[in-house]
Amino acid sequence: MNPSWRRWFRFLALGALVAALAVGVGAGAQAPGWAGSDPLTGPRSRLSDRKDWLGARALPETVDILLLAGHADSQNMAGSGTPGEAVALRGAAPMQSGMSDELYWNLLTARTVEALGRQRGLAMRFYDPPLRTIHNGDDPRTNWSVGRNHARSGGYALEIHYDAYGPDGVGSGLIPPLQRRPSRVDESLAQAFGAYPLHYRDGLGAPRRGIAMLEIGKLEGPLEVALRDPSRRQATLNAIASRVVDGIERGLGRLPVTPLEPAVAAGGGADPDLSDLSPAPGGARSVR
Repeated sequence: MNPSWRRWFRFLALGALVAALAVGVGAGAQAPGWAGSDPLTGPRSRLSDRKDWLGARALPETVDILLLAGHADSQNMAGSGTPGEAVALRGAAPMQSGMSDELYWNLLTARTVEALGRQRGLAMRFYDPPLRTIHNGDDPRTNWSVGRNHARSGGYALEIHYDAYGPDGVGSGLIPPLQRRPSRVDESLAQAFGAYPLHYRDGLGAPRRGIAMLEIGKLEGPLEVALRDPSRRQATLNAIASRVVDGIERGLGRLPVTPLEPAVAAGGGADPDLSDLSPAPGGARSVR
């Protein structure tokens, strides 16, 4: 082969490889910058280099998206979520009596994501269990049961979490569902936040039921400080929601696949009413 043609084919092959990595179709594809720390959400998953899955399954642009707040049905029992660094180590009062700080932020974040997603035309809704303590994980009112049924019907279920502070936390990242091959939405969210291995901790309860889990970040340091600061809280929630919704839209093909830059400012969208974190009617909890 003529040397000039050989160089040209090499150039084309390199371009194809770069494009494949960008859309997440190369085996073990990872977005640059997964390792280390993000200016908004803090440390990214230290397990990203063990990513052993590829989200290549296409979802319809009109897929029904169900948002869940992690630990919304497991308060005052094992698995209620992290108290966060401020409460556990610095003596701060919980954001709301009777619930972990993680749940408090899970709820606000999920509701902010829902508001922005619906504003952008996504078929998105948020489910809040009627009780904050449901001991049976297979009770039809739990996140797990509602999310499992939603995934079985062909929808996409995403449970929002914040990770543990300190050495117990792994960092931000997407844990994909185990019931089906990971989707392009899973891959896109992993590019935006980082990734966990497919069978992380031998398969957590939500992924085993077809629910993707998104760890926003470790509940510590600048992220937690910004969330707790009333003057920066809504801007921080908006910025996180913008990154989540952008990731979903890219995975659905509604936004072009571009190099992902960490969000450092407030995202767009109207601020939802976040004043009431009690469960839906029928629950046994009051607010403030």
